[in-house]
Amino acid sequence: MKKIINSLFIAFAMYSKIPTPRADWEKENMRYVMCCFPLVGAVIGAFIYGWSYAAVRFGLSEGLRAAGYVLIPVFITGGIHLDGFLDTCDALHSYAPVERKLEILKDPHTGAFAIICACSLFAADFGLWSQVSVHGARALSLGFVMSRCLSGWSVAVFPCAKNTGLAATFHDAAHRRTVGILCGLELAAVLTLGCLLAPRETICMALAAGICVLWYGVMARRQFGGITGDLAGWFLQMCECLMALFVVIGELL
Repeated sequence: MKKIINSLFIAFAMYSKIPTPRADWEKENMRYVMCCFPLVGAVIGAFIYGWSYAAVRFGLSEGLRAAGYVLIPVFITGGIHLDGFLDTCDALHSYAPVERKLEILKDPHTGAFAIICACSLFAADFGLWSQVSVHGARALSLGFVMSRCLSGWSVAVFPCAKNTGLAATFHDAAHRRTVGILCGLELAAVLTLGCLLAPRETICMALAAGICVLWYGVMARRQFGGITGDLAGWFLQMCECLMALFVVIGELL
């Protein structure tokens, strides 16, 4: 039990700005970090749900409501996944060999393509969250858990591009079979809850997430030789944006 609690503390310390008790980054304590990762998404989802309630209660405009939806995940995570998204976009648009792409991921400088992609992502997110209904927004609060379930599962299942880095650290420390199964069970639980509360929106999110994780796996292998921590951040941003798009499309049909 202590190992699981320490894994929980490490997950929140690494992937959020929420203060947590200190836990040593030892291999034993890191085995189940990816299983705890979806709980960070649950916190984000709770704030998204609360913001949707407050927006209706106080009659906030669609623009202000959408701004809150877009910024809440950034504030809670500290932008760690956005950082990975930016680095990955720079690497992808270099069209360089695999070895050079991996070097670009480690480069602390931000390139023009990263800025362009970040602005495009924020514009897309803002537009989609402006369009989605209150009911759809509340359903999408579950999407932050779904994306992290798939991210944790991918760390356990997909090959790593290199032997160093954050993804490799969790990949090596994890009991991969156990982590893969637990993340799958967490995903099944979220999908079940979603189907009970918002079946149409949940089906849309599941379809979007399935497409995105397949795209992620193929892209990571072809472009980088496997996954990295930066690619995991790219996946989360793309998955959550695609889920919002599919929910909007589902509501329009």
